Amino acid sequence: MSATSSQKIGVLGTGQVSTVLANGFLKHGHTVRRASRDTSKLDEWLAIAQSAAVSTAAAAGDRASTGTLADTAAWADILVLAVKGSAAEAALDQCGHANLAGKVIIDPTNPIADGPPDHGVIRYFTNANESLMERLQAHVPAARFVKAFNSVGNAFMVNPQFAGGPPTMFICGNDPAAKATVTALLDQFGWHTEDMGTVHAARAIEPLCQLWCIPGFAGKGWSHAFKLLR
Repeated sequence: MSATSSQKIGVLGTGQVSTVLANGFLKHGHTVRRASRDTSKLDEWLAIAQSAAVSTAAAAGDRASTGTLADTAAWADILVLAVKGSAAEAALDQCGHANLAGKVIIDPTNPIADGPPDHGVIRYFTNANESLMERLQAHVPAARFVKAFNSVGNAFMVNPQFAGGPPTMFICGNDPAAKATVTALLDQFGWHTEDMGTVHAARAIEPLCQLWCIPGFAGKGWSHAFKLLR
């Protein structure tokens, strides 16, 4: 099944990134199940999504649902790991590694450490020669991780509009077919995608979040995105 056909997409997490991406997938005709250890946290979202228009789409009805992490992981064609970076491994464990085998997992996580930014630069708990995505791929080797959505604010994740044209989403991962699937979804979301190679490229992609945040902390606003020019 191609990524542009309606797919079952499980979105893990209850935060704003999870909400924005879940609504974006509903907008583009996919069936979405959001997952949490406490599904009551998603009751308000579910009621709105099922009964009211999500962005420009009609009411989602039974295309929107909620479930546990394990049930959602077993059900979905594609998963989105929209949780804090520090909680990512635990969330994968709660999904059940057998449920994740062979699944495409979109990874928007960043290894953000506790504590305030250092002179406007977010602190990471990884070093320059590793990435959180590499840890996650090693933790669940049978899954097919693709880094995406980690280097822009959630307000611009779905069909961003900039005067300079479509911004660039940098992705990476070990599985070419998984990256093609994610690229098709990014096409729907109005992005220009650049494939930067294997999981090791996350060492360079994850720090883009730090760079993206610097203008915001400096009082220059948060309405920007990256674009690769040739």
